[in-house]
Amino acid sequence: MDWKSKRIRTILEAALAEDKVANDITTALTIDPKLRATGTILAKQACVVSGLGCIPVILDIYGKMSSIPVGRFEVVSHPEIFDGVKVRAGQPLAVIRHNAAALLSTERVILNLMQRMCGIATLTHEFVTAVAKTKTKVLDTRKTIPGLRILDKYAVSCGGGVNHRLDLQDGILIKNNHISLGGGLSTVLEKAMRGHKPGQVVQVEVRSETELEQAIEGGAESILLDNMTPAQTKKAVKKIRAALPETKIESSGSMNLKTVRKYALAGVDFISVGALTHSATAVDLSMRITADVF
Repeated sequence: MDWKSKRIRTILEAALAEDKVANDITTALTIDPKLRATGTILAKQACVVSGLGCIPVILDIYGKMSSIPVGRFEVVSHPEIFDGVKVRAGQPLAVIRHNAAALLSTERVILNLMQRMCGIATLTHEFVTAVAKTKTKVLDTRKTIPGLRILDKYAVSCGGGVNHRLDLQDGILIKNNHISLGGGLSTVLEKAMRGHKPGQVVQVEVRSETELEQAIEGGAESILLDNMTPAQTKKAVKKIRAALPETKIESSGSMNLKTVRKYALAGVDFISVGALTHSATAVDLSMRITADVF
């Protein structure tokens, strides 16, 4: 993740502006603007870490937004603590030494982002663990928070998942609505196969035996088996492997931690899980702030 990129900076600037961090009236009225402090971010539950890189960028942006000089800051993490590592409850994730007002004003934005990202990374890790020792990889989807997709998908990668399409131009995926509106699976698949550019894989979603036959007949380069049972999936995989041995096979539809391994054992290459980003529970983090003593 390039935390210094313009795209990431714009997202973080918007988050700080939303909270009006430069106009924190409570801090302005109660805290000495010259006071220095230390903020320690603590994991209040076991989790997979994600989002540490946002901390210095947020503090740098705040320094440019603030009407008072806040001075230099330092963000320190233990060498064994980094994005993607699993930590236990009570472990410190990072220590920030900075102006007290800066810490108080940015605390909620930092925690909000990191709590969500750690939650996504932790849930992804659980799914990846559930399919361990199979060849199946866990994919994310575009079911992300508007404006935060790049952060959501980065968090998935921290948990060991694989990013699928970043946006609508990033790959061809023919779904049920394309099929319904475009004249049927055979028609839309033929159009996509004829019009796609070299290097663009044509993937088609199938929901029935008939659609599966049409996808195979049309030479789909990737087939998404949607809302099939594990038994149906195993049967479909066998049929696809026999006819199109190079075609990648993916399963999707209401995946959960109790069923995902059954689909992996059915022989699919990928399992896409929308829940990674649309249903992940935020991890409980806190920031303990104490005044520095010189």
